[in-house]
Amino acid sequence: MTFDALVEDLDVDASDRLAMAIRLEVKEYKAEIPVHRHRKSQLVLALRGAVTCQVEKALWIVPPHCGAWIPGGLPHSNRATSNAELCYLFVEPDLIDLPKQCCTLSISPMVREIILHLASVPQACEADGHIDRLERVLLDELALMPEERLCLPVSNHPKMLEIENALRANPGDRSTIVQWAKRVAMSERSLARLIVAETGLTFGRWRQLLHLLIAIRELAGGASVQRVSGDLGYESVTAFITMFKKALGQPPARYLRRSRESERPNR
Repeated sequence: MTFDALVEDLDVDASDRLAMAIRLEVKEYKAEIPVHRHRKSQLVLALRGAVTCQVEKALWIVPPHCGAWIPGGLPHSNRATSNAELCYLFVEPDLIDLPKQCCTLSISPMVREIILHLASVPQACEADGHIDRLERVLLDELALMPEERLCLPVSNHPKMLEIENALRANPGDRSTIVQWAKRVAMSERSLARLIVAETGLTFGRWRQLLHLLIAIRELAGGASVQRVSGDLGYESVTAFITMFKKALGQPPARYLRRSRESERPNR
């Protein structure tokens, strides 16, 4: 069964529940969900492994202690690591004060536990007084969760797509902007202006952010720091760790420990 079929069977958009959750392991479904949309807003919560969510002009990474918030009606696609266990929370639109655009939220242990409890409630059952109160507490708490800046600006411009697709296929490519300009038949100055106009970032900062998101995804998927460092083209593991710590405030080992502490054994 695909995830699309699962959602269709449950008819989450037709439910009058304030919030309903679905828990699943990626190995039982397709790891990549193509572009789709829901009437309800959605929180994509990674319990184990990681998942990337792509919307127009942005790519979001969701490590285990975070969730991606996707407003209702917004087209998006998801791609999870093969070891991922996920929980999808569907929320009636406009019930809570969250941004009208996608964002990555840091999820507290309490919010996580409430979502997991709701995932254990039969989806067909109507919300009784207890479930209704639990859903309202969850929505109140969810609105308080802090944002984490784990977003890569992307572009539909053909030249940018060419560079992005090449770097996602071979993130260790260390070609300079001068070399990229030659590949896409542009001057260095024109390409530099295009990248800033499309992403708001310089080429170096944009590529570093891409590396960071790939690193989080691969580390959460079980890859070693040494392997990720090499795959991203860093001359040494120390250089990679320095970049990671500067961006996220913690070295990879501590960041992963935080993620693993948020993981929950299967029931």
